[in-house]
Amino acid sequence: MSTMDRMITIHQPRRLEIGTGAAAKVGELAKGVSRPLVIASGPTAQYTDGLGLPGDISVIDDVPPEPDLPAFERVLERARAHRPDLVVGLGGGSVMDVAKLVAALWNSDQTLRDVAGPDRVAGRDTALFQVATTAGTGSEAGIRALVTDPETKSKIAVESPHLIADLAVLDPELTYSVPAAVTAATGVDAMAHCVEAFTNTRAHDLIDGYARMGFGLVGRYLKRAVEDGTDSEARAGMMLASYYGGICLGPVNTAAGHALAYPLGIRLSLPHGLANAIIFPHVLAFNQPVAVAKTAEVADALGLKNAGSEDALKAAAFEFCRDLGIEMQLKAHGANEADLSDWAEEAHAIRRLMDNNPRDMSVADVHTLYHNAF
Repeated sequence: MSTMDRMITIHQPRRLEIGTGAAAKVGELAKGVSRPLVIASGPTAQYTDGLGLPGDISVIDDVPPEPDLPAFERVLERARAHRPDLVVGLGGGSVMDVAKLVAALWNSDQTLRDVAGPDRVAGRDTALFQVATTAGTGSEAGIRALVTDPETKSKIAVESPHLIADLAVLDPELTYSVPAAVTAATGVDAMAHCVEAFTNTRAHDLIDGYARMGFGLVGRYLKRAVEDGTDSEARAGMMLASYYGGICLGPVNTAAGHALAYPLGIRLSLPHGLANAIIFPHVLAFNQPVAVAKTAEVADALGLKNAGSEDALKAAAFEFCRDLGIEMQLKAHGANEADLSDWAEEAHAIRRLMDNNPRDMSVADVHTLYHNAF
């Protein structure tokens, strides 16, 4: 059934630069800036000089992979000391999420808890550039940012058009050094964004187009990028797939797959992409009975053979991920079977995502999927 008459709003970066060497344009586009702040993680700070930024540059290079509230507040305090007129996120999803929030809040009276939820950010008067160094979250394309609440062990989710980038840069050269294992996991995360939006209860014809392009690119290029990190075409294809996934997140968002992944990231300290990869085959197969045609499109795009039944689809998707070198069993990542029931309760309570799932999922269903992934 067509959904094109349902109203949605799409926010995209005001400017996108994509292609080999695109990062070198950042300095040119930052003319007139005097106090740029670069937010990075340890491995991504090495690309700062190549941006050609002008002025008094400050670099914060210790954003952790899954930042919690205290880690964010430490970055925010250092940003306030520098008083930037440009914030540059140089890294993966965690770095870019922190950069969004810093740009909006460093000179604001609002706290992170004040802006949690949709449309609570009062404004932003500091320019924001996002330079992606991985291909997974698509954070450079979107208006959401996530930080872990250490008290509740859940995600504080902020959504606002004031978090959109003035410039997004997708330069495949910046991903050449990403290890194969990280390339694989983040690539499946990008795919999951597209697939979960595609099969979502809030799916929209326009977003379906971006989703199809996204998981189609993953089917063509992810294995190549894993096998040869310097394959520029494959790296660019995966960055574009990730970007499309980021667009999907805005008006539609993800569903049960990401809800199930979040407790794994928090409780096991798994990287976000890896947690999503482990869960992906199980949720894809669970949803197949109520999204038959769309699931078949996904299976075809990924080259999943003989995947007509729920069990066969799960096995084929599992093999797809495992063939990329991803360790797909939770017990290999330190999980204890006794904890699965608690995690099921946590995942089921993430209603902002679970309510988007095309097939109703009970706590018992979640526990079963975790058990199957164990």
